[in-house]
Amino acid sequence: MSAGFEQIGLGRFAAIGERLTRAVTVVCVSFGRNLLWLLAAIIVGCGVWMLPPPSKGNGAEAAKRELASVEVKPSGDATAAFVPASEAQAPAAAELDRLRISSQTWRRGGLGSKALVTFTLRNDNDYAVKDLEIVCAFARRDGSHLTDRSRVLADTIGMKSRKTFARIPVGFINVNADQAKCSLVAARRG
Repeated sequence: MSAGFEQIGLGRFAAIGERLTRAVTVVCVSFGRNLLWLLAAIIVGCGVWMLPPPSKGNGAEAAKRELASVEVKPSGDATAAFVPASEAQAPAAAELDRLRISSQTWRRGGLGSKALVTFTLRNDNDYAVKDLEIVCAFARRDGSHLTDRSRVLADTIGMKSRKTFARIPVGFINVNADQAKCSLVAARRG
């Protein structure tokens, strides 16, 4: 290309133009590569940020429950006596043997990532119960355990009655979950 410009004395300008074109091409290619690396880093960062938190069955939660099982009972003198929390809450706890889930079903909600549980709870006690805590265990089609999710229901169920809870969200579940079994864990007198 510069050969034609050499004859009229403009070969120097043609060489500068060719070098400038090469430099611009090199800068554009390196900028494009850096832009792709930045885009990949953003995608990986967003993927890590969207990961669900660890399940409730980890060791830290169990340690917190053990620490919370002892509470201080104030007394008249300066010394404080330690009493297990189960003894301190015994009058408020309901008898679970007279509470039962008579029927239950579940389905997916929230684009398939949340579990919605429908169940009927029977109270055969001589008193009303409230603050019902349920735990639902989810398993694969072959029966292998996947995850547990718990939920506290603040509703009150009258004595010798039953109540149906429809489509209660219990939390996010694994995409492979095919079976669910819910059970009552705790309740208080109403």
